[in-house]
Amino acid sequence: MTTGARLQDLARIESAVWDELQRAARTRGHPWRTAVLATREGELADARFMVLRDVRTAERELLFYTDARSAKVVQAGLAPLATVVLASLTGKEGGITLSHYVRVLADHYHWDVIATTFRIAGLTTLICLLVGYPLAWYLVRVVRWRAWRRICVILLVVPLFTSNIVRSFGWMVLLGRNGLVNDALTGLGLAERPVRFLGTETGILIGMVYILLPFVVLAVGNALARVDSAYEQASADLGASPAATFWHVTFPLTLPGLTAGAIMVFTLAVSAYVTPALLSGGRISVLSMLIFQQYSSVFDFHYGGALSVVLLALTLVLVALAGRIGAVRGSRP
Repeated sequence: MTTGARLQDLARIESAVWDELQRAARTRGHPWRTAVLATREGELADARFMVLRDVRTAERELLFYTDARSAKVVQAGLAPLATVVLASLTGKEGGITLSHYVRVLADHYHWDVIATTFRIAGLTTLICLLVGYPLAWYLVRVVRWRAWRRICVILLVVPLFTSNIVRSFGWMVLLGRNGLVNDALTGLGLAERPVRFLGTETGILIGMVYILLPFVVLAVGNALARVDSAYEQASADLGASPAATFWHVTFPLTLPGLTAGAIMVFTLAVSAYVTPALLSGGRISVLSMLIFQQYSSVFDFHYGGALSVVLLALTLVLVALAGRIGAVRGSRP
């Protein structure tokens, strides 16, 4: 008998026992009532035992199944990483060596590329935070018409279903010398001649911010929606100004969501390849472009693996520091 059937029998027996108890309460002192109740209680105890046994068996089977699936997921995730790390530690002859890491870390060119990569990722994260927080505030606290809020969320989320390649090519058209952006700047008198966006960090930042901004808005908006308005009302009742209430009450409560959004944007920006490759026009190099070049063109998997591990290690260090800072500030009263 399945666990569902056991539960149905248990519910049926409990209902019958309850009916017998009601009848016994109306006709006390009858010996046959006592015997019926004892029989029913025995059936109920047996049914409960069978259900508990089946539930515990199902829990053990589910735990074993979950552990097996988790082990497979971990293996599937660690196998490619282990292959890259192993390739970065071996030479072309097959021996263990650190020469690839020395080549990466001892060359000034690589440090320039690393600085460019993390500068673009950091500026992208900062701009997304500065733009995304007010936008999330507008959607959660200002917009009262649910239909308009849904429209705004749809407009924010729909671009995520479009490939980064398509969006990057769209920005190539918009940011070109004869694109819509330059036409608007010259038409409004803000620029005498077309501004060169393509092949510059400014153009890369525009494309990266457009692509990654929804992650900050969604994370911060979720955090704002979960803030209890009673805290803000209590702060106002105690004489705090709206600005003081925001900085001392609302902002600390939304800091975990802000940190989560910043980490998502930074990790995606530091490893982005399509947008920097298309909007830079080959004039600016980031680590992801060097890694792709080593794997697809040069076929130097050892050197490419060393670049990948360096990028991963630096990113994990910065993300850990950001998470630590966010946790410390979020825990302050």
